[in-house]
Amino acid sequence: MYTACGEKELKTLLAIDPGDTIVGVSRKIDENRETIRRIVDRLEAEGYVTYDDGLTVVDDTVRDAGLQLLAASAGVSPPSISEAYVLPQFAGMDFAFTGIDAVYVWTRGGYQVAREPDDYPLFIAVEESDLEAWERFFDLFDIPVSRERQPRGKIDGPLQVVVEPRDLIKAEQVDGRPVISLDETVAFAREHYATFQSALSMLDRMYDEVDSDADYRMEPA
Repeated sequence: MYTACGEKELKTLLAIDPGDTIVGVSRKIDENRETIRRIVDRLEAEGYVTYDDGLTVVDDTVRDAGLQLLAASAGVSPPSISEAYVLPQFAGMDFAFTGIDAVYVWTRGGYQVAREPDDYPLFIAVEESDLEAWERFFDLFDIPVSRERQPRGKIDGPLQVVVEPRDLIKAEQVDGRPVISLDETVAFAREHYATFQSALSMLDRMYDEVDSDADYRMEPA
């Protein structure tokens, strides 16, 4: 009738999309694979999830309750930057990291620019039709959402989410994080070459299809 769930159990339940694997869930929430395996085994034994050709949450009301509990705990201990990257996985809507975060994800965290711990925007592409739902979701965690990056003095905390509405989200997966395509990421970096010159060299070394020796248009001074 009642099973105590800790933070990792709640995050596991919230991260599961039908058909997910244990490896996939562990990547989504940046957690050790064996830890998630043990959690899934217990949740399956308790009847919360099934594992047949992939994971499925048996009752979505459990997920809804878990989200509310996680949001309540965030009121006491606000999400860290690393936790903020995981939060969108719990929304149940399509998204992809874009802009600065697309470069960050494709370089596997190797290139970070224009952000500080006390002023940290996350950049995600979302479907236009889901925009209000995303605003409500992040409001649960007191994280402001806007279409443009807000000055630090206009927001209460260090985190904010900058959304890029699109008609449709087409995401690729890098280490469990949905992100815009590598081609689009490289095009963004080339458009802002002065900021991302080093990132382009890094991407060139990491991926055969990236050519950082091409002629780039420098940004005007």
